[in-house]
Amino acid sequence: MSSSLDKLMYSFVMEDVLKGLFIYVPPGYVACVYDLGRGVLKKVLTPGLHFKIPFWQKAKLFNTQTLEYGISREFNPENLKAMGDVPIAAVTKDNKRIAVEGTVLLRLDIHQIPHIWQTIGEDFVEKIIRPTIRSRMRMVVSRFDQEEIVGAKRDATETELKNELERIFYSRGIYVENVLLSEIGSVSEFKRVAKEEDTK
Repeated sequence: MSSSLDKLMYSFVMEDVLKGLFIYVPPGYVACVYDLGRGVLKKVLTPGLHFKIPFWQKAKLFNTQTLEYGISREFNPENLKAMGDVPIAAVTKDNKRIAVEGTVLLRLDIHQIPHIWQTIGEDFVEKIIRPTIRSRMRMVVSRFDQEEIVGAKRDATETELKNELERIFYSRGIYVENVLLSEIGSVSEFKRVAKEEDTK
């Protein structure tokens, strides 16, 4: 039960909506409707109770709240649709291999949700978000020395990463609200800690 709840809380898309005459949209969500005759409708349904044509229209709920994309050792990589990732390995400007943990705060643009569903589909976390965050994280980290990322230029690293992600995500209807780096260390240290935790 808790794993299915986790999946719901950390994904943008709720899988099941009432299959009958009505669509109930809870606060913090919008519904997008697929019509067999017209395809994905451009208008989204806001919180409340809405009528739909049974069997002819299919509705999908999308989370419009700010969601945490957590990058940490606790993330389960087997759950591809979940919001998050394992620590990201990167090479710094001074050629040090580090692993980065942190949080990226994301939110969907309500008006672009039909376009996202139409062009990317429901699995846009694994198609767009995860590979982009990995790529931009490695690119930005390569511009700084390890000591700078850990110390004086940590804020600058977060700002550059936010700007890079915004540049790619904004046109796709995804807002980047903030990027917060938490743990930064050598890849070997992360692997050692992970092994120690596995043996406990």
